[in-house]
Amino acid sequence: MANPVTEANKAVWKEVNKAVEWHKLPLPAALANLRAYRDDLRDNNLIDTREPAADPPVVPSGCPMHRTYDGSHTDPRDPAMGMAGSRFGRNVPASESPVHVGPSPREVSRQLFTRDTFKPATTLNVLAAAWIQFQNHDWFGHGENSPTDFLDLELAPGDDWGAEIMRVRKTHPDRYASVGDGIPTWTNTVTHWWDLSQLYGSSEERCRSLRTGSGGQLRLEGGFLPLEGDKQLHGIDLTGFNDNYWLGLSMLHTLFAKEHNAIASMLAGYYPTWDDERLFLTARLINSAISAKIHTVEWTPGILGTPVLDRAMHANWYGALPQWANKVLGGRRLGDELSGIVGGTFDHHQAPFSITEEFVSVYRMHTLIPDDYEIRSAVSGALVARDEFDSLQGRGTREAAERYGFSNLLYSFGVAHPGAITLHNHPRALQNHTRVNGDRLDLGTIDVLRDRERGVQRYNDFREHLRMRRIESFDQLTANPEWNEQIRSLYSDIDEVDLQVGLLGETAPNGFGFSDTAFRIFILMASRRLKSDRFFTNDYTPEVYTPQGLEWIRKTTMSSLLLRHHPELAPALEGVKNAFAPWRKLA
Repeated sequence: MANPVTEANKAVWKEVNKAVEWHKLPLPAALANLRAYRDDLRDNNLIDTREPAADPPVVPSGCPMHRTYDGSHTDPRDPAMGMAGSRFGRNVPASESPVHVGPSPREVSRQLFTRDTFKPATTLNVLAAAWIQFQNHDWFGHGENSPTDFLDLELAPGDDWGAEIMRVRKTHPDRYASVGDGIPTWTNTVTHWWDLSQLYGSSEERCRSLRTGSGGQLRLEGGFLPLEGDKQLHGIDLTGFNDNYWLGLSMLHTLFAKEHNAIASMLAGYYPTWDDERLFLTARLINSAISAKIHTVEWTPGILGTPVLDRAMHANWYGALPQWANKVLGGRRLGDELSGIVGGTFDHHQAPFSITEEFVSVYRMHTLIPDDYEIRSAVSGALVARDEFDSLQGRGTREAAERYGFSNLLYSFGVAHPGAITLHNHPRALQNHTRVNGDRLDLGTIDVLRDRERGVQRYNDFREHLRMRRIESFDQLTANPEWNEQIRSLYSDIDEVDLQVGLLGETAPNGFGFSDTAFRIFILMASRRLKSDRFFTNDYTPEVYTPQGLEWIRKTTMSSLLLRHHPELAPALEGVKNAFAPWRKLA
């Protein structure tokens, strides 16, 4: 039954937004407006793609007081929900527009995405770029693409790809076929939950290969993760998920492995009778919550740098009340808005929880990656070397980590800027990239092609399904008339403009690192990843996490985590309020 207060709030703000956009409102009004948007999206943009007869086998019932290896039982009433191998959901109905409608994705990449000059995001550092890929690997993975089925793209005259056709492997099909009316679906090879599966894996077999088997510890060798044994992956860390691996990921995987071991050691000191399994599973709970907290209250306000978002994201985790007020209440809750989602009651709203294809699309943020890197000393700030992305990824990852050292690399990433999320800023290295399996690809082309292949709506239709104004002419697409003409020359119809083109070209609200259109999906899914997970809601308790674990989470920030394992970074982090903002330069 609809809540009359919620419905009234939605109706009021719908009228207000006809005259003024939410981000131009005063802070209290903007926050109320965002709540109305979120409620509206919860009612209309959660689409369940599951078919009971076709979905994964029913798993045994139960309510374990820890995260399972494959993500099952996070909702005890629906144990298969969100587990590895279950379907991606939808926020917008799937498009039936054929893949080849509109310009070639390769021409979109060449003419609209190619980095002409590096455009920096000056309020962020390169750790912010590595962080979002680190998080994405926790949330979604479509798995290895089809070995036999391809999408062939004819190349335009003058294309320097070196062939007449670009062959792109199709996404591996959903093993459960398609939803009733033939609209295709795909399955997530990792758990849908915010459970640090990129570090721990999404199966028991993978997870146990990463552990020492004693004291709840993960394997580390001389300060590094072990190396993957597969010869094809030589030079890449053995970790939960290591696709598309590079130095930025290696730093974060290693950092959180060290954090896990520190937590497990802390727990062993308080609970000396606990065995390896209980120490490990409890440390994982705590470490996963730290990752989610950092993303919620640090990374997100960093990239969406406005007082409104800073307040909203802190409210998601802590609630609007000050911390002293929550202590006075002694744990008594006054609803999500006042007390925060974390520690509240879980609720899936209109559909079972899943990561969605649209969520995958709006987090295509490859422009954040620089092509060129200055490696500097963490002690003096002096320039040590200049390097390129290609040397710092794939099989070159471990060699680069050993050559430069994590302290120097963390400092170097901390003082450098990532790329801005905009047109004409896609890293050139990723437009001519060879994966470790030998596949050569243009990731800009792939970004457009995958959206079309998976039925993600084009930009205008996408906006309309989110109750946003359609763009009526090419002149309205971006604030840059030259770019608008470039887009017009490629697309014959404004309604054929691909989602990625619109997201990169759209003028973002002041302080925002990405578009308001992408932000609409974020409004919905940022809260949902917490609200649907009992380990952030009903079971975020001392009995599950331990009192010491909850206190560890409360005290940990990205800066304190870095300093716990790399105290030599203290001079560079002095006075830095957000570790994803530029650090203090030492020279």
